[in-house]
Amino acid sequence: MSDTSFEIPQKFEFTVTQAEQTALDLLAEGTGLSKQRIKDAMNKGAVWWTLKGKTLRLRRATKVLYKGSRIQFFYDEQVLARKPETATLIHDAGNYSIWFKPPGMLSQGSQWGDHCSILRWVEVNGQFTQGRTQRECFLVHRLDGDASGLIMLAHDSQAAGKLSTLFQARDMHKSYQAWVTGDCEIPSSGLTLSEALDGKSAITHLHKVRTEHNKTLLDITIETGRKHQIRRHLANIGHPIVGDRVYGTKANVGLQLLAYRLEFICPFSQQRLIAELPKAMQFNQ
Repeated sequence: MSDTSFEIPQKFEFTVTQAEQTALDLLAEGTGLSKQRIKDAMNKGAVWWTLKGKTLRLRRATKVLYKGSRIQFFYDEQVLARKPETATLIHDAGNYSIWFKPPGMLSQGSQWGDHCSILRWVEVNGQFTQGRTQRECFLVHRLDGDASGLIMLAHDSQAAGKLSTLFQARDMHKSYQAWVTGDCEIPSSGLTLSEALDGKSAITHLHKVRTEHNKTLLDITIETGRKHQIRRHLANIGHPIVGDRVYGTKANVGLQLLAYRLEFICPFSQQRLIAELPKAMQFNQ
């Protein structure tokens, strides 16, 4: 069968009716795509397998499928053509690690694929300083795709649970830097924004670092983690983050928001840990 190309994203669904049929054969027959394209898409997380109510990504093309199982294939040539950015290891604690996520890299994938997410990138490419060179990864918190900075990944379910609790209990102290538009006048003692977002409490603390070229560098800490909290709070006071295409205006640079510091009590060592980006990677240089 000749290879097929789709200009718009396609969603395929199949129910396995033949015994001993592989995922690759089923998808090739049902979509008209070449087996090479299907293998690439499977490796990048675009194929899902549902059996007895449980749905998982299916990456192994030679997997023999059970009759009655359901296969979903989310095929988007633009998504699959994207090249992942490169993350940088900042701290390796064995059962969890902290990475620098560059702008444009997602925290986790979508149904259309996960190869451009830090979660998958670390699973496949992560180079660690101790222990296993390849580890299973669990997402503990998120960072906007357009933002950059520190993100923590757990490497077993126990660590994922304990670290998630730190964020939920507000025991994880997160610090950010952001360039915002205009001269943002803030008292020397700082300013706290507490406007509720989506009906939930949201608390953002601001300190002014300096102003130059009609933009202001802020040092920011947050007590809550609402969706786009920092971006929305700053836009609401008339100083959107530079490069924020959603809450501000278009700019010739990307989103100028950087998560540069995490401080917490390690739930395993019970020692205070501060993970901070090197000064050369921060905005205040």
